[in-house]
Amino acid sequence: MITKEESRLYVQILKEELVPAMGCTEPISIAYAAAKARQILSDEPISAEVAVSANIVKNAKSVTVPHTGGMRGIKSAFIAGLVAGNADAELEVIANVTDEQIREMGRLKESFPVEVVTPENARIFDIGVTLRSEKHEAYVRIADEHTKVVRMERDGQVLFACAVEDRQKADKSGLTVEKILQFASTVDVADVQPTLERQINYNMAIAEEGLKNEYGANVGKVLLRAYQPDIKITAKAYAAAASDARMNGCELPVVINSGSGNQGITASVPVIVYARGLHCSAEKLYRALCVSNLITIHLKDGIGALSAYCGVVSAGAGAACGIAYLLGGGEAEISHTLVNALAIDSGIICDGAKASCAAKIATAVESGLLGLNMYYNGNEFFAGEGIVKSGVEDTIKSVSRLAYKGMRETDKEIIRIMLEGN
Repeated sequence: MITKEESRLYVQILKEELVPAMGCTEPISIAYAAAKARQILSDEPISAEVAVSANIVKNAKSVTVPHTGGMRGIKSAFIAGLVAGNADAELEVIANVTDEQIREMGRLKESFPVEVVTPENARIFDIGVTLRSEKHEAYVRIADEHTKVVRMERDGQVLFACAVEDRQKADKSGLTVEKILQFASTVDVADVQPTLERQINYNMAIAEEGLKNEYGANVGKVLLRAYQPDIKITAKAYAAAASDARMNGCELPVVINSGSGNQGITASVPVIVYARGLHCSAEKLYRALCVSNLITIHLKDGIGALSAYCGVVSAGAGAACGIAYLLGGGEAEISHTLVNALAIDSGIICDGAKASCAAKIATAVESGLLGLNMYYNGNEFFAGEGIVKSGVEDTIKSVSRLAYKGMRETDKEIIRIMLEGN
């Protein structure tokens, strides 16, 4: 049985991981570093260097940065943070931008000298911003996590430094499917309600916006137009529409999961749609969201923030587990749903943040629901079939190994292909 100490830890994990972010989190992290550097520099900047890992390039080059008038890419994210960033707001660093600041961003995008480099020794998630004025120089480095500042300097003097490997967040290594379900069923709902209610409100609002207006490839709208909109199609469409909007400049915030807005959308929106369609109580929805979010976090913890393995695969599987919980499923049903889902679509690659992420979300939700329905119809994938192992935790380890170790060369090749141009 889960202990009181473990339960408090799980509440803390949810509070730390389910936080609001404005726009795609990799460019927003660049904007955050730029705002921090501007804060340290304290006088008028004249040039900059932005050093980013190849994975940051992959996830920042193609998405629209919100509150910029439609600007895209690394330099745009840097300029947004430089001009309008609130360094104290972290992933909501450019949530409040004036029209005058947007005009200034457009002017500086063309005139401000910014050199973008990709160091060979960079970590998978690595952003370093050097900002110079006539007399001073400021440096900020973020590594491994979107808001994890590991070094700040002014004129070569170290203002703050910590080991990159230092964990600043609650330890997630003890998460298991069994304990997640025990936590979800016993937690005092008042302890998680504010965190989860914000996720419901934010992520459903951007889903509705994505269905109302034109964004990207309009994957959510296509799903509703092309198929009979039953609850399964509606769940997929709402999740995809939220990503349609988020990847293409919508200025509404999203509550993220494991550092990703798309993962936060995928882990929550389908569960919310099902809960409403099934007329579940608010308490049942909160408990199901504990399941979906924590299983997503558990899956992502062994994979890392950025990988060649598409993160919404984990979130789609987590969402299916949350829906299984809504349907009355226990440990057996949820464990088999998770294994089935991971066996179906663990081959989806991450080739950066962009409009097609919405379609991958729809695919991940579909695979999760197929995994759920397979088990409820007496079918499952068995140990020894491909990457499936005996037991849910060993299968999770198998997927983590595939994503973290096995797909490293795949990741490098994806980045080479992306940098070749169109």
